[in-house]
Amino acid sequence: MKGRNAFYAQSGGVTAVINASACGVIETARKHPDKIGKVYAGLNGIIGALTEELVDTSVETPEDIAKLRYTPAGAFGSCRLKLADPQVDSRGFERLIEVFKAHDIGYFFYNGGGDSADTCFKVSQISSLMGYPVQAIHVPKTIDNDLPLTDNCPGFGSVAKYVAVSTLEASFDVRAMSKTSTRIFVFEVMGRHAGWIASAGGLAADYGIPVVVLFPEVEFNEDRFIARVDENVKRFGFCSIVVSEGCKYPDGKFIADQGARDAFGHAHLGGAAPILANMIRNKLGYPFHWAVANYLQRAARHLASATDVKQAYEVGCAAVNLALEGRNSVMPTIERVSDTPYQYRIGIADLKEVANVEKKMPRNFISNDGYGITDACRQYLRPLIQGEDYPQYTNGMPQYITLKNQLVPRKLKPFSL
Repeated sequence: MKGRNAFYAQSGGVTAVINASACGVIETARKHPDKIGKVYAGLNGIIGALTEELVDTSVETPEDIAKLRYTPAGAFGSCRLKLADPQVDSRGFERLIEVFKAHDIGYFFYNGGGDSADTCFKVSQISSLMGYPVQAIHVPKTIDNDLPLTDNCPGFGSVAKYVAVSTLEASFDVRAMSKTSTRIFVFEVMGRHAGWIASAGGLAADYGIPVVVLFPEVEFNEDRFIARVDENVKRFGFCSIVVSEGCKYPDGKFIADQGARDAFGHAHLGGAAPILANMIRNKLGYPFHWAVANYLQRAARHLASATDVKQAYEVGCAAVNLALEGRNSVMPTIERVSDTPYQYRIGIADLKEVANVEKKMPRNFISNDGYGITDACRQYLRPLIQGEDYPQYTNGMPQYITLKNQLVPRKLKPFSL
């Protein structure tokens, strides 16, 4: 006898390891056919539930599901869609119930960051507000590493590894060319309100690299910044700058604010690197190059952290186990037990304490001058970027899986978003 079906979806910006969490969810659910029937994946996140575009993961072979662990991005598609408060506008949630009823869905696994935690929390209220039994479990994911109540977030370790290595490699290049060519390299990374990703660039300093890190948590002062860059160039011959896209002026305006907004109401960012590079050229005259990591930093599965892959898989497994225990409105967390040797365990947090809460860099992780990281930050970061977990290569290219993504037949009338 089969149990009720489960719905799984990916939300927000995807990562190098979010599919490892999907793998954990699906593989664990398949071990309990008496309690969980099929796992339906939402095509393009929660949109797939609203439009009744449900991927039947049961048609995928165990071998292909296992390959998700080595494949970047979102195998089922993601989205940025914020559902209204069900007590204010219940239309979206009424549609969810229609779809859940039609397909006997009793478990809801939502894999995402802070805004996704908010959506998952709202879905968890369906039972009490609308009388439909569903268990909603949030599966943590965000390269921004800003979810509260967890030591770190799956997705962060791999992007931190990419940024640390890329900063180091590019800095070696600039150092080699600095006598007669480039003196400045500016590297822009993601991080709207928290500088966790940028902090990883600070690890390049351990190799003698003069690196200036600009955090969202530290107000940008143009004169101090220019003076520090000039000091580094005069002393070392070159300087690397790692800037978070969320770096902002004292008045709160982002350096890279384009004026546009996304579906969650967040400012579209991107462009801090060329702004800073031109600022340096205008003030100091140094030749420069700049780069924006953009999707590269979160898609780089070839350089994923083994620690990150393992943890992403484990929180996927833990989410299903929590549901099987009868839990609702919770999120599995990562609890650090020790730094040396690095040890952790999987914990649990209530979604009402997670949704819409951002965890920023603690001040003791940022150097006194505001341009680097401390030993405490290094101790935090190093275990998270440890180990390599390479995908299989054929003809020089990684063998990533593309699933069938076969949709189940619709049973309801179309729904407009």
